[in-house]
Amino acid sequence: MARKEAASARVQVYLTDPKIVSGLNREARSGKMPLSQAAGRAIARGLQKSPQADPEDRLLQLERSLRDHMRSTARDMQIVQELLIEVARAFFVRLPDAIVDEDPTVQAAVDRRIERLLDATAARIVAGRTDRSVPDEDRSFGQTN
Repeated sequence: MARKEAASARVQVYLTDPKIVSGLNREARSGKMPLSQAAGRAIARGLQKSPQADPEDRLLQLERSLRDHMRSTARDMQIVQELLIEVARAFFVRLPDAIVDEDPTVQAAVDRRIERLLDATAARIVAGRTDRSVPDEDRSFGQTN
């Protein structure tokens, strides 16, 4: 039966930072191990935490970050939708129905105003603006023509 032996390499490292030397000495004493073993463990820990050390680890970290971001964005969108429904509910409770609401001309004018509002909002998003200062042509969505 063949026994598998761990591959080992001999590496010589010169440390010039006294804080690192002190930390390694402290770790070696607390772990009751030789200084070289303490240095090896510290290097292994550093490589496990370093995203540049292994592209696979970095990809996994990016995937986790994306998944977490997607979850929080979905939660935020659900909150926004619920708020919008509550605002619409409050608006309609306080706004009485009128006969003019059934007029096709009035409905077409409202639809046109909504389309202009959506177009103006999309234009601000594309331009990278989130402020409320909009050009004069975008302000016309609130006016009836």
